[in-house]
Amino acid sequence: MPNLKLESLRVRYDAILGMVDYPEGRRVFPQLSVFENLKIGAYSRERAEAAERIERIHAYFPRLKERARQNAGSLSGGEQQMLAIGRALMSKPTIFLLDEPSLGLAPVIVERIGEILQEIQAAEGLSVILAEQNAAWALAIAKRAVILELGRVTLTGSAASLLENPQVRRAYLGI
Repeated sequence: MPNLKLESLRVRYDAILGMVDYPEGRRVFPQLSVFENLKIGAYSRERAEAAERIERIHAYFPRLKERARQNAGSLSGGEQQMLAIGRALMSKPTIFLLDEPSLGLAPVIVERIGEILQEIQAAEGLSVILAEQNAAWALAIAKRAVILELGRVTLTGSAASLLENPQVRRAYLGI
């Protein structure tokens, strides 16, 4: 595997704190295979644990197993999104920060990503913090929500209550 500068991707893993972030944009290593991309995410894990994590990621994203030997740069946008999320999950975080995971994806892929995030959260006891402009989608998959306007908190509460809030419906959901 080529020598790569992980910091150049702005993908940061903090094994000590159990946090991982997923910055806006997929940021896969395009010249490496899907399998190699996943292995990079497990750099802080023992070899046996990394193999176990890859199997778990394949269970969440079966398409990645099918494409394990394929270069990441040749994947579709949705597949790259799955790969980037899978790579981040390889470090077995307890807190997962995501920035705009729905950006540029087809609605059907966005729905699937939401389902998978909920499945992962439940299965792994993972706290997910999501920054997302697709308010309807974010509120549909979240338990709690904070609405920011120009960097200021304007509303907080359960996602269900914010979905019913007339101000939120008008301003963010177009209803």
